[in-house]
Amino acid sequence: MTGWPSLAPRAEAAPRTQMLRAQARAELTLLLRNGEQVLLTLVIPLGLLVVLSTVDVIDVTGRRVDFFVPGVLALAVMSTAFTGQAIGTGFERQYGVLKRLGATPLPRSVLLLAKTLAVLAVEVLQVALISLVGLVLGWHPHGSFLGVVLLVVLGTAAFSGLGLLIGGTLRGLTTLAAANLLWFVLLVLGGIVFPLSAYGGAADALRWLPTAALSDGLRQLLQHGTLVGRDLLALALWAAAGLTAAAKLFRWE
Repeated sequence: MTGWPSLAPRAEAAPRTQMLRAQARAELTLLLRNGEQVLLTLVIPLGLLVVLSTVDVIDVTGRRVDFFVPGVLALAVMSTAFTGQAIGTGFERQYGVLKRLGATPLPRSVLLLAKTLAVLAVEVLQVALISLVGLVLGWHPHGSFLGVVLLVVLGTAAFSGLGLLIGGTLRGLTTLAAANLLWFVLLVLGGIVFPLSAYGGAADALRWLPTAALSDGLRQLLQHGTLVGRDLLALALWAAAGLTAAAKLFRWE
């Protein structure tokens, strides 16, 4: 009989763009449902911004809110793209979630890209809320919006690569410990809370850390309207190295 649609099963995999959209939607839903993730990515950065901008506990040059808003934006990106993603991915591997995904036609590269896109979506909310609170506190930003987008995207790629590398190679509890330890180290040494000048001769080396490159890059742009090439280069190098290593070493189980 002609004219009727075929009911024969189609064994081939869906197009990659369709798989990417579906997986990114699923990853975003999981991120927003996790209360601990929301605390880490939204509540803690906003609380730090209010306290550090209004309480004179750390000496900084210039207006406090102008110094700390870019740093807290960098902290939010790191918390979402690195710590939250590493821990979530590590426990997905431990509980067998990724093993089941590995048995499907979903390529590893599509999974990693979907996780990164979900992180970017959460960061849009983070940037909006932090900027709003900063404006209420008297923040006066300068610089290019596209420059901020470029820095945040490069920072997200850099931290996502590191987070997926750790979460995709270590066991869940090991990932939890390693990700939290690195989060604290990068928070202290990355120019987010303390100015890099406080570290004396080590400041030049610390500027190449991804947190320092992102926080200082945002600070230079939003305070002085200047986009520093060194910060862009550092983030691009971290992104290339981290994502390449994650794509090669990532394990489904």
